[in-house]
Amino acid sequence: MKRRFLRWLWRGLLLTLALTLGVQLWFFAHIAWWRSANPEETRFMRLALAELREKNPRARLTHVWVPYERISIHLKRAVIAAEDSHFLEHDGFDWTGIQRALEKNLARGRARAGGSTITQQLAKNLFLSPARSYLRKGEEALIAMMIERLWSKRRILEVYLNVIEWGEGVFGAEAAARHYFGLSADRLGPAEGARLAVILPSPRRYGRHFGPAQKARAARILVYMRGAQVP
Repeated sequence: MKRRFLRWLWRGLLLTLALTLGVQLWFFAHIAWWRSANPEETRFMRLALAELREKNPRARLTHVWVPYERISIHLKRAVIAAEDSHFLEHDGFDWTGIQRALEKNLARGRARAGGSTITQQLAKNLFLSPARSYLRKGEEALIAMMIERLWSKRRILEVYLNVIEWGEGVFGAEAAARHYFGLSADRLGPAEGARLAVILPSPRRYGRHFGPAQKARAARILVYMRGAQVP
């Protein structure tokens, strides 16, 4: 009986290892392909569309891909200033931010703060879910490492700005610029860029309600943007 149990346990471990390796290879293949090809959709897009279609079966997402050159420099600076000020310097992980997030999570007794860089956020949006857990953060870290090894910083920022959520059913810089300001992404000024950057942490909430706290945050981002470096 003991030998049979150990045999089944060993087989289960091998199967788990094979499945885990297969998933990582699937991630790697997609990331390698997207070095030059543009993702048509992300996991976050599929989840958002499924939610919308529970209310309206005909619902569609608003998403238009635009190349890096057609995205305002002001939006690029605002997003880096707000989300990842060391974007050009790190290898995908802001270790100081991660340490602060861990301390907050330990104090609260739950995983809330993430300390995520732009690369980590992109990894999550492309492949994972909004669920918060240390297991998901581990998967996110592995994907982020693949992205950093295979893509340039310019490509990372280009894909990020084109797939990130900016409101209910609104994905990417072009859709966001048209939705909030009636402009194309390349015509956004500093104020519009700062406002869109403020929306990112909670797009469905701040996309509907942009109150005094968000306006104050946008004003601070406008100051930080002056020193923000973009690829």
